[in-house]
Order: sequence, then C-alpha cells, then structure tokens
Amino acid sequence: MTHENTERPHANERLTLRPTSRGKIVGTSAKIRGVIETIDRIAKSNCNVLITGESGTGKESAVAAIHDASKRSDKTLVTVNCGALPEALMESELFGHARGAFTGAHVTRLGRVAQAEGGTLFLDEIGELPMPLQAKLLRLLQQREYTPVGDNRTIKCDIRIIAATNRKLADEVARGTFREDLYYRLNVIELNLPALRERPEDIELLVEHFYRDSVAMSGRDDIDGFDAEAIDAMLAHDWPGNIRELENVIQRAVLLAPGPVIRREDIPANLQGARAAGSSAMPSQLPDEGINLREVIEEFESSLVRQALERTKWNKNQAAKLLGMNRTTLVEMVKRKRIG
Repeated sequence: MTHENTERPHANERLTLRPTSRGKIVGTSAKIRGVIETIDRIAKSNCNVLITGESGTGKESAVAAIHDASKRSDKTLVTVNCGALPEALMESELFGHARGAFTGAHVTRLGRVAQAEGGTLFLDEIGELPMPLQAKLLRLLQQREYTPVGDNRTIKCDIRIIAATNRKLADEVARGTFREDLYYRLNVIELNLPALRERPEDIELLVEHFYRDSVAMSGRDDIDGFDAEAIDAMLAHDWPGNIRELENVIQRAVLLAPGPVIRREDIPANLQGARAAGSSAMPSQLPDEGINLREVIEEFESSLVRQALERTKWNKNQAAKLLGMNRTTLVEMVKRKRIG
C-alpha cells in the first residue's frame, strides 16, 4: 500500500469508524464494529462499565465514545490512572482533602470525583488499585457518596463510572487481590476490546490513518507512503503492543525515513524479520540449505522476550511471569541482548 494520491479528500473520515474527543476509532472489521454497536446500546444509560483488553487496544477512545454519546457529554470526562500514583496519594487524588489533612495540605483541594460531577469518571488500570482504596471505591459505587481526606463531611455525587483493565479481574478475585463485591459492582457491562492481531483486516487502515496524522504533525512533504515490503512486514507482525505500538512505529518511520518511500529497513528491526502472514519465525522443517541453529534460536528468544515486555508495558516482574523465568534472569537477558 502506498500513498501516491495524498490529495484524496476526507481520507481520514473514510477510515474512521467513530471520532471521539480523545482520538478516533478506526477500522471496518466485524469485531470493532461490534464494539461500536455495544457502545451505542449502553451510552445513554448510567450503568457502570468495565472495559477489558490488552494494553494499547484503545480503551481511552472507547471511554470517550461512551461519554460523547451519553447524556453527560456536556460535562467533564475525568481520568484517573490507578497505577500511576503512590498509594499514599491516591485517596487524596480521588476524593480530595481538607486543609491540614496531612503535611503539605495547605489548602482544601477537590479530588477527581468532584471534578467529574455531572460527568464521567474513568478509572484506568483499576486492577492496580490497592485493597484499602477498593473499599472506599465500593462505597462510592454503592451509595454515590464519599468523604475527603481529613474531613468529616459525607458528600453526595452524581457521576458515571467507567473502569478499564488489562488484567483478568476474575483471576485477581480468586487470588484475593481484588474485592469480589467491587468486581461485580464495576462489571455491570463488560466491553472487551479486541487485540490488533484479532482484527488484521484493520491494520492497513490504521497504517494509513497514523501515516496521515504523522505526516501532518511532522510537516514532512517529501514522504510518499510505504513500499509493499514494509506493509507486508507490518501485516505479518503480531503487534503485542497493539494499536499503540503500531502508532509509534508509524510516527518513528515518518520522522526518520530518508524517503521518498518508507521501506522495510526504515521500520524497527523486530518487524523487518517478520515472515509472511500465518508463518512462524521458527522454521517448521529444516530447509535444504540448512540453518544457523544458534542464530535462529537467539532470534526467536529475543522476539518472545520483546513481546512479553511490550505486552506488560516493560514491567519486568509481569514479563518474567509470562516467560516462566525469574526476574533477575530476564533482566540479565535484556541487558545481554540489548533489548530496548
């Protein structure tokens, strides 16, 4: 797929299944259309929604699509990343605090719940929420009320709550790391976003979408799309980082390719070696001309390590679990292979 005709009118609109206030949902596959149909059915209600799926599948755009189509669209959509803040700060971030509640609390501060009043509160990475805060969140879900840190007031609120996770919360419940009652309160409606490898027919559309956006942002007028080999390599890749990984690859290629066409060698090395779609990096049969066994095994091992790291957003503890090895072994392997 090349982009020789970059003047085609409204190309991004042609590719866009749903524009949102936080990005566009692009594709034509049955799975992504099913996601949009579910969003349209649930948007007007006030029910809690749990969005599941791997990292990078577009959860924030799905949340925005729900909010934009809801009766709360004229109010604020507020996001809290439950995995990005220390536990000591999370309660204050969510519920706010009174002046003097703790050292450094010189003024009263509204929390994210208050900021979302009348609108939507999006709790991203809900599986990272510590147990003590899960109990306070349960109260918010059940009674629609909360108490700021250091305050004795009970404050009522009118918000819709949408949560998202890349974890299997049912497994976390079984392990005792996530409250069962909170899980069922959140999981009134589950919206599962498909991995990019499950919607391969959308890859070329997404490439074109991100290509046009990247060209516009970079200001390059000397780039004329991707050659066929580059497209084939991207179609053969399994995209463990999903849409986010694809977007990063396109942005990097547009910025760094000498041009005028982006070639296979202009995309990351871990994509350049991809085989034709449906085949494996490991040969199923020994070729007549033979192979360098050590190199093939090394390449396959590096690919799996990189996929595990990308899938877990470079969390080495989680990646090591996916690979069935100790964290120290993985750290040494990453250093030796210079994976980064």
